[in-house]
Amino acid sequence: MAGAFPLAFVLSWQPSRFEAAAAVAAWEQTLERLRALGYQGVELAVRDPTAVPARALRALFARYGLEVPALGTGQAWVEEGLSLTHPDPAVRAAALHRLEGHLELAAEWGALVIIGLIRGRLGPGEDPGGARARLAEGLDRLARQAAARGVRLALEPLNRYEVDLLHTVEEALALIQELGHEGIGILFDTFHANIEEASMEAALLRAGPRLFHVHLADSNRRAPGWGHLDFRPLLAALRAIGYRGWLSAEVLPVPSLEAAMTQFARWARSAVDPVPRPSPAPS
Repeated sequence: MAGAFPLAFVLSWQPSRFEAAAAVAAWEQTLERLRALGYQGVELAVRDPTAVPARALRALFARYGLEVPALGTGQAWVEEGLSLTHPDPAVRAAALHRLEGHLELAAEWGALVIIGLIRGRLGPGEDPGGARARLAEGLDRLARQAAARGVRLALEPLNRYEVDLLHTVEEALALIQELGHEGIGILFDTFHANIEEASMEAALLRAGPRLFHVHLADSNRRAPGWGHLDFRPLLAALRAIGYRGWLSAEVLPVPSLEAAMTQFARWARSAVDPVPRPSPAPS
């Protein structure tokens, strides 16, 4: 599968306006289908960890032989406005408290915690330098707590249309190096990198051992093979840096969740082919 990288699909425990993490009603049928398609894991988007029946859900994943490699946190921003950069200390404190819950859940499941949209956006006239300093302060606190729990954090560069800070691997690495915590690394997302990076392959090579996790989506945020990205150089760069982590599909569930799951698995099976044959894009 995609050169022996383990595969995961991003699903949401709770309904959300964030469209690239599909909320699931029939969990058993979905997990059974993922396993049949050859997936090894489910990346779980979680707005509020206290709403997750952790023990029952972990047992359900285990029944289908599926791991949880990472927990998404961005829905706390999308749905509630919780942000690590907000100028109001009370909002930042609430965001940190929520993320501490993610750390506890991640420790139970052996997952990493993603820091993406929850870094928020700048308000009108707000100083980017001040926001970055608040982000650094929050990440420093989280990293210390994560290390105590044996959990790693994955800082995700996102495109300029969704966040105001840390758009590239280079920018994220600079902050990570300033903080000096070994437990903070990079989540590389091809959808965002296609917008922001001059060279996605060079960005992956620059990330090197700090690359903790990978999101794959095509240029239109559909499953690979349904847009115009050539993933072969990206897979070659991952192998060049010795990446052995997950390839996780954070894609739009169109034309249906079933179709997106099937296409990602189909693409992964063909990705080792030197001349991939893309599937026709659905209408």
